[in-house]
Amino acid sequence: MNGYRGRFAPSPTGDLHFGSLVAALGSWLRARACGGTWLVRIEDLDPPREIAGAAARMLATLHAFGMTSDEPVVAQSQRQHRYTTALEHLVERGLAFPCACSRKQLEDSGALHVAACMPPPLGTAHAWRAHCADIEIGFDDAVIGRYTQSLRRDVGDFVLKRNDGLYAYQLAVVVDDAAQGISEVVRGADLLDSTPRQIWLQRVLGLPTPDYLHLPLVLDEHGRKLGKSLASQPVDAANPLPALRAALRFLGQPDQLGCDDVNELLRCAATSFDITQIPASVPSRIAGISD
Repeated sequence: MNGYRGRFAPSPTGDLHFGSLVAALGSWLRARACGGTWLVRIEDLDPPREIAGAAARMLATLHAFGMTSDEPVVAQSQRQHRYTTALEHLVERGLAFPCACSRKQLEDSGALHVAACMPPPLGTAHAWRAHCADIEIGFDDAVIGRYTQSLRRDVGDFVLKRNDGLYAYQLAVVVDDAAQGISEVVRGADLLDSTPRQIWLQRVLGLPTPDYLHLPLVLDEHGRKLGKSLASQPVDAANPLPALRAALRFLGQPDQLGCDDVNELLRCAATSFDITQIPASVPSRIAGISD
């Protein structure tokens, strides 16, 4: 395998549903089409939201759908020391500060935190926030094209570590993508607006910036993201072909109707995979997975 390294990084807050399958398949196909390595990372940063056994079921479902990590699966819960080191580096450079602002205070400021707080009293629970520069950060997405964001105006000083002691996604994902040598991040378009702040963190931490490819989101009939919060039905691991074909159609790829075996279907799909056919806009609803 060449230097391409991609990944699928689900949170264990529910079973694998069709939207998650699209993200997994898109990242797997991109890695295989590039002759590279595909990794799975469990992003178990938020224990209160996790569902017991969900991570193991996700991995079993991915295996049933023909997708298995090329290297041992890692879990973010086992990598806290890496995030601590990164946060300490930011604090030392004046790029992170303690914040005890309440939700009410943030609401009064328009939900954007844009100024350093007074140091919280000793012993007070507080978050750690990034002290964002007043700059615009842009990048070229492989599907969506150029995307630019003003950190101060659009994001503000975002959280790196919550006041309950849990590390935030933005910091953890940057540290882990660098540690695992990820060369391209393929994920859902709901994370598009997170990318500029992650690029900023990569820059100030001296980490490489991967390429990015954001896939269209699967929406329900009301135009909402298909997610675990909407009690979406898990995909059927006992009958993977219909959902795989539907996911291929959703990504603008041939559905490989002539393939009656999961591994054969994936092999053919990787050979014909064409990112120029992936919709840059968000489709309005799920492609029928019962076809």
